[in-house]
Amino acid sequence: MLARSLVQGLSIGTKNMSTLASYQSVRRSKQIRYVVTGLTIGGVSIYYAVTNKAYAWWGSSDLDKSKWMADAITKPDTLKEDKDNMRVKMELLIMRIQGEVCRALEGLEPEHQKFMVDRWERKEGGGGISCVLSDGKTFEKAGVNVSVVHGMLPAGAAQQMRSRGKKLKEGKLPFFACGISSVIHPRNPNCPTVHFNYRYFEVTEEDGNKQWWFGGGTDLTPCYIEEQDIVHFHKTYKTACDKHDKSYYQKFKTWCDDYFYIKHRGERRGVGGIFFDDLDTPSQNEAFNFVKSCAESVVPSYEPIVKRNMNKGYGYADRQWQLLRRGRYVEFNLVYDRGTKFGLLTPGARIESILMSLPTYAKWEYKHSPKDGTREAELLEANLARTCSCTCNI
Repeated sequence: MLARSLVQGLSIGTKNMSTLASYQSVRRSKQIRYVVTGLTIGGVSIYYAVTNKAYAWWGSSDLDKSKWMADAITKPDTLKEDKDNMRVKMELLIMRIQGEVCRALEGLEPEHQKFMVDRWERKEGGGGISCVLSDGKTFEKAGVNVSVVHGMLPAGAAQQMRSRGKKLKEGKLPFFACGISSVIHPRNPNCPTVHFNYRYFEVTEEDGNKQWWFGGGTDLTPCYIEEQDIVHFHKTYKTACDKHDKSYYQKFKTWCDDYFYIKHRGERRGVGGIFFDDLDTPSQNEAFNFVKSCAESVVPSYEPIVKRNMNKGYGYADRQWQLLRRGRYVEFNLVYDRGTKFGLLTPGARIESILMSLPTYAKWEYKHSPKDGTREAELLEANLARTCSCTCNI
């Protein structure tokens, strides 16, 4: 995977100005009221309100922004006029999915905790929106980020692509990339961590020829094996895959198991899901529709699991095991994840977004080994198996 998340792998560079924005919308006589409050760090503060008109501070538009967390990165006129352009279609999709996921997670917070919204710009081209919820009752840390970036492809990134079989010419190559990435770490050890990202990439060669592809996936990382949760998660993504190609689920499930593998530990990071990269068939629109189905499966695949487990009791030993498993999560991201490494090596990298996926707390214990017959040992055995037995009959 070029980027486990575009926000991690391609959310690169930022202007000195970073905007924290919150939106509220109410429908009145079929019109939308937008109230936008912005705070600019190290610059001019912006306060702007528009009532009874469906447009934002950067210009009029008939785009449905009611589900977004912030203004899109691309100018509204471009989004409105180029709706058939894949760049626009993908940006509109990830803006909507970001809003839907954030609001679903906020709905699971008993004290109505909200995401902090950080809209940033990249001087080399483009920008992103980082949404982070910290220290909630349900979620200890949750990040849902989008990025829409363009510029000249770094030499290291081009080499990484060539190593995966991309036939890219030497020299400076303009690129465009956009995607959504999220990692959600619940507070209760009975609730699993979930990660997802979906992205689109374009490279333009000197003769004007464009190479494009999609990538992404969703995977689950529990502290304890709950077969009902695992089966529900995998069935949701099998349904999404089967709408488009009956071979996708098994192929992308196996790819996920193989990718999220901690080689120096000899164990998988979690209980899998789906993962794919370099998807450029059967056509651009069909590939996009598949990505759309997967992205729209995030909330239905994960929300019921959280609801079932968020109020379960747990003790000190459960918490310590959770912190040890999060240590494994950190190891994979920093040692093996291509997206994290790509982002950290890119000039002007936006470190806050790249490392957003890391948990607030993690733990390492020398030669820790769970006792035989415990729930902890059951999970470790499942991770050592390289594939989850709960999904055998799905």
